[in-house]
Amino acid sequence: MAMAWVWTILVCFSVLCGAANGQMDAVAGAAMEGAGAAVELCLGMGGAICLWSGVMELMSRCGLAEKLAALFHPLLRRLLPRASRDSETMAALSANLSANLLGLGNAATPLGIRAARRMAYGCEGIASDELCRLVVLNTASIQLLPTTVAGVRAACGSAAPFDILPAVWLASVLSVTAGLLAARLLQAVWRA
Repeated sequence: MAMAWVWTILVCFSVLCGAANGQMDAVAGAAMEGAGAAVELCLGMGGAICLWSGVMELMSRCGLAEKLAALFHPLLRRLLPRASRDSETMAALSANLSANLLGLGNAATPLGIRAARRMAYGCEGIASDELCRLVVLNTASIQLLPTTVAGVRAACGSAAPFDILPAVWLASVLSVTAGLLAARLLQAVWRA
């Protein structure tokens, strides 16, 4: 909701500045050019999102998702001990983590919401520490293959859309580490 207000204010401000400077033709031209570029970008990304969402579905159907869940279980059990006791929550958490590793934020979000709903039972409207850690993990997520970003780069004409891998790996590991440390620190401060 807040972003809708921000965009509305920016558009109104642009129109007012264009009218005040006698540049309404330039404002209208930029709006049409931006709209066309947005449609082109969406169509270009659609293929990449379909491809990797299909890969996630294949992983689920062939049982690889369950194997990944078993692989992630020790890590998730350590980070989210209460949630790891419920197999359905763990399945959603593991699928969420798998989708995030593949850079599929669109596919990861519903899985994260499913896990968060299951974790929120009995919290009486106050997020538990584990639920906060899940939000950090889902938001900062380590990405092995940043497919969405690579799709945007490819749609914009990049010759090598995956050449950003080392930077993405470093940034995502640092962001997850910083987020988890901040969550632990705030957990300790909140309890004190």
